[in-house]
Amino acid sequence: MAFPAPSSSSPRRRGRGLAYLLVSVLLLASRVPGAAGTDSEFEDGVSPKFPGCDNPFQKVKVTYWVDGDERSSLTGITARFGEVLPATGSDGDKRKAVVPAPKTGCAKSSAPLASSIAVAERGECTFLEKAKTAESGGAAALLLINDEDDLQKMVCTQNDTVPNIGIPVVMVSQSAGRKILSGMDGGAKVDILMYAPEKPSFDGAIPFLWLMAVGSVACASVWSFVVVGDEDKNAPTLGGEEAADSEIVELQTKTALVFIVTASLVLLFLFFFKSTWSAWLLVVLFCLSGLQGLHYVASTLIVRACDRCREAKVALPVLGNVTVVTLVILPLALIFVVVWAVHQNSPFAWVGQDLMGICMMILVLQVVHLPNIKVATALLVSAFMYDIFWVFISPFIFKKSVMITVARGSDEGPSLPMVLKMPKEFDTWNGYDMIGFGDILFPGLLVAFSFRYDRANGKDLTDGYFLCLMIGYAFGLSCTYVGLYLMKSGQPALLYLVPSTLGTIVTLGAKRGELSQLWNAKV
Repeated sequence: MAFPAPSSSSPRRRGRGLAYLLVSVLLLASRVPGAAGTDSEFEDGVSPKFPGCDNPFQKVKVTYWVDGDERSSLTGITARFGEVLPATGSDGDKRKAVVPAPKTGCAKSSAPLASSIAVAERGECTFLEKAKTAESGGAAALLLINDEDDLQKMVCTQNDTVPNIGIPVVMVSQSAGRKILSGMDGGAKVDILMYAPEKPSFDGAIPFLWLMAVGSVACASVWSFVVVGDEDKNAPTLGGEEAADSEIVELQTKTALVFIVTASLVLLFLFFFKSTWSAWLLVVLFCLSGLQGLHYVASTLIVRACDRCREAKVALPVLGNVTVVTLVILPLALIFVVVWAVHQNSPFAWVGQDLMGICMMILVLQVVHLPNIKVATALLVSAFMYDIFWVFISPFIFKKSVMITVARGSDEGPSLPMVLKMPKEFDTWNGYDMIGFGDILFPGLLVAFSFRYDRANGKDLTDGYFLCLMIGYAFGLSCTYVGLYLMKSGQPALLYLVPSTLGTIVTLGAKRGELSQLWNAKV
């Protein structure tokens, strides 16, 4: 990665600091599979099925009350065996939660379980044995708490006799189970209602998410020309000085190796150490880059509309000359970021997250440049292999998909913010469709390059590459969601986006006899 040569100017140092921060965000941007989980995401196609053990895996909504006070719903998964849960809460029964004795539920409970939901911990015996013991004790259902912060498929083996379990069997994660158990502290009464909502056939959030992603790539690519003005880069930075070429980070081929190693190490760290502090670290990084993005986008829009605002400056200690625009915009942007950080779990926090994310990505694509398609090929092919490996191949090594596990996050602590998301208004789960920043930034780097290349070589929309790559990106993203619908599981978007963008420019360049020029360009 080629960084600018050192300069004694403090604004330049601030510019380089901005560049380093945004490149860090680019490398750490989490590529989350195309959408939140679906019911069939649990299907493994491996575990044996036979009568009595052939139920489909279903996501379960576990609602609980502590002394009559309703708490947030938790997510569980049904077993291959047992009674099927109702699809709506109105068809289910709210029952008292009881912890069996012993708490693993592997032996007859000394605590009465009649007509209750037995809340047992995993361990010591099989899932089937726990279910049989709970049912023989009179329990109306069995809720198992996993021994890790994830959901485990409860299946049968070839050696099992045909089970005849007449109660629902559901598992929740360790953190979700702790919430239920903590509610029972001090003898408090906990009631539980479990049901398995059906997934709606139409997901109205996807078209809006598609528009946000495609629009972000298009806006970021032409921002310097359309908003800043003929790429003169006279937009104010946080230091109040005008941005300069020294702030541009020009990626090199070795960046591909840096990317794949750094991103893989970060992903493994998040996979093995899903701690609250690591999630908050990413939230802080997102807030810092979001603050930069909000300031940049608002400042350039104001300066574009009011050219005189560019010249109005105030001398401040340490910072030097700071534009009045910065003095007005920066505090407002800071307030916006702080309010979002405090209320990031509110139902409308996605609006602030998307706005900060889009502004940050616009700024990243002004600061980080691909000089030619030789570098683009190294970077995008590495990102392509990264996505394929960590989504599809990692389960053979780590027993589960590393990327999907990290993307789902934990029930504890904040969710990972490096995504654009849109609420599923027609979904009973009230979940979100998401797309990772990396699925916008990495193809966006190539699309932005094509726009600069077209301008540098006097090309327009009809004979240039920009329009074709925008169509390619839109088509690739559409294929991602088609694949999501057909395969009923999270999709690595770069699997479709890299061929639809890099393949487009290489094919067009070869057809036009300009491939060598594109390969060795310097724009």
